[in-house]
Formats: sequence, structure tokens, C-alpha cells
Amino acid sequence: MRIVIVGAGPAGVTVAETLREHDSQAEIVMLTDEPYPPYSPPAMVTYFETGEPVHFWRGQDLAERLRLVYWRGTRVAGVEPAAHRVRLQGGEVLAYDRLVIASGGRLYAPLAGADKPGVYNFKSLSAAEELLARVRSGQATTALVVGAGFIGVEIGLLLADMGLAVTQLVRSRVMRSMLDSETSALVLAMMQERGIHVLRGDEADAVAFLGEPRAEAVELRSGARLAADLLVAATGLRPNIEFLAGSGIETTVGVIVDDHLRTSDPDIYAAGDVAETKDRFTGERQVHAIFPNAVEQGRVVGLNLLGRDVAYQGAGNMNSLKHLGLPVMAVGRMEGEELRAGHKGTLRKLYLQGGRIIGFRLVGDISCAGVYLSLMNRREDVRALRHRLLEPDFGVHMLAPE
Repeated sequence: MRIVIVGAGPAGVTVAETLREHDSQAEIVMLTDEPYPPYSPPAMVTYFETGEPVHFWRGQDLAERLRLVYWRGTRVAGVEPAAHRVRLQGGEVLAYDRLVIASGGRLYAPLAGADKPGVYNFKSLSAAEELLARVRSGQATTALVVGAGFIGVEIGLLLADMGLAVTQLVRSRVMRSMLDSETSALVLAMMQERGIHVLRGDEADAVAFLGEPRAEAVELRSGARLAADLLVAATGLRPNIEFLAGSGIETTVGVIVDDHLRTSDPDIYAAGDVAETKDRFTGERQVHAIFPNAVEQGRVVGLNLLGRDVAYQGAGNMNSLKHLGLPVMAVGRMEGEELRAGHKGTLRKLYLQGGRIIGFRLVGDISCAGVYLSLMNRREDVRALRHRLLEPDFGVHMLAPE
């Protein structure tokens, strides 16, 4: 059986590893438009900070070890499900028995001119290397980051640490989708302490990237223009699904999958930042673009390709930020009853519904994150522990007497 995997990120790599662990004979072909061995996008910040190649999370010899046919620098032009083949931009046609779409996503800003050269996407190692080459060569001393989600803040901090003068545009508040206003304000203060110039509200309302042919500035709704040596789009994530146009594979924001991660075509699966899956707690369908979800989805796809009957239990909604000098972790929803404790530079917030934890936000001390997450995933009734949940030393050892 020939299995073609479009994408070499954490989801695609995990599919290949799962297949090879149980099947030594399957022909596995992996396609990537990058010139590099498989890498992990979340580890790129650490790589650029330390120089250690931690982003090659499974080793640079992965393709050889797994005996993959690894096509670097290969862009997919289209998919023809009826003919069971993939068309490449170079004109080649590649047949498959099963296809896995693990093409990931990219950072973007919904502004005119966002596709111009000079607008950087930090989810791609190629784009990030180009950006940082300009910094190291002295061609860039200023940066403008449009957006302040988790990745946008991380990029801003990295560039500031590298000595650039960074301006960050924040239309409402920092990490709005994942942090409450109090926690967001703590992160904002830390960004400003680290030297990032933050523009908020109307003065941060960007409408277009300006410059021809290369973007060199951002135009605000007020008519003002902000120029910088580096422009980074980071208001959201856009799944890479353009090559599926005309294929008949069902998509909305990402690729629609069932509880076995099959697409609308039974011989095609999707996993990772490109797949629209259900939230394990709310049942809502969306793209859950975080590393643990991609790895678990890759495992499930791999097992189902092997003929197992494995259902995906749903995605988790979790983000963590390590590069503030103050750890931040956001998990689950921010609704229901709120429990709060803050002291000595830390903040803990738990959100309960029906006596169960449905979300939490931690700043400073995140040592209890594993325990909270375990209680949340097991849907434990924590009412008996209510008076202890926010204690600084709350942990596994405290659960035994209960």
C-alpha cells in the first residue's frame, strides 16, 4: 500500500512513525515544500535563541530511519480523489492508495497586501530563517508585528531580545482569545517592560501592507503609516488548504473530518493545523492548532490507516508562553464560576461548571498545571477539594486523602 503524506510537520511525522512502528512494508511518501528535514514549528523560537537544533525534534535522519520517500521543496498543486492521485506544481503526478493531508497552517493578517514579499510568516522555517538572516546581517533594526496572540507575542519578544526596536499592534487586548482581561494586562505589562512598544485600540487598527513590490509599511485606518525593516503578520492562523480547491474534499476554515479523522473522501485523512476537529469538552468544531493535538491526531490517523478502529477523543484548547520571563498557561474555557488567587507575582484562575474544572489560567507559577489538566480531562467533581484548589502547594499528594 502506498500512503502519501502532504506535510512534514508534527502531525505528518507522527503518522509516518505510527505506520512504520506496525508495518515495515508500507510505502510511505512524504511531501514538503520546505528544503529542510521535518521540524517542529513551536521549537523554532528556542532554536533561534540558543542555536541548538531542537526544532528537528525527531532527528535530521528521520526519513532514512523510517525509510520514507521524502520529497523536499515539493509543492502540491491539486488532489484528484477519483483517480487517487496528487498533482505537483512541477507537473508530476503521484498515485496513492491512501492520502493524508497534514499541510499545516501559516500566520496571517486579514489585510490588503498581506501576500506581498516582506510580510513574514513565522510558522515556516524558511520564512523565519530569511527574517533572522536580515537581523544577523544588520539589514534590519526595527520590526512591526501585527497581532498579539500567543505566537505574535512570542515573536515580538524574540525580536526584542535580539536587539530590534519592536512595535506591536494590538486592536483590543493581548492574547484576547485565550486570556481574560486581568491576565492579559499582566502579559502586556511584561511586554512593555521588555521594551516592546505596544499600540492599542484605534491607533493599532491596520488595514493594509504598503510597498511595491515588497511590503515596507502598514497603513492604519486613521491614515497613518508605520514603517519597519521587518513586518510580521500574526493575527491568526490560516490552514494551508488552497491546493484542495476543486477536489470535492469538504472544507470550511480547514478540512472537515469525522471522529476517525477521515475527510469526506474515505481514502483521505487530515491531521494537525489543517484539520477541523471537535473540542473534547464543548463539541464545537474548529481548527485546534497546537502541538499536542497535532501529535495525537497523527497517531490516530496512523492507526486507522493500519486498519484499527480508533476514534479521536477530541482536541484540547491549550497554550503556554515560555519567553516572557514569566510563564503563562491558558487551558480550556473562561466561563462559569471563577476561583482566583494572586500573590507574590503569581496569578491562578480556575473556571468551574457543575463542580468540574472547564478551564484555568496560570501566570508565574504553573507547577500545578498538570494536576489541573488531569482533573479537567477526567471530568472529576472537585467540589470536595474546592478550598484547596488554589493553595500554592496543591498537587497530586493532596488528592490521596480525598
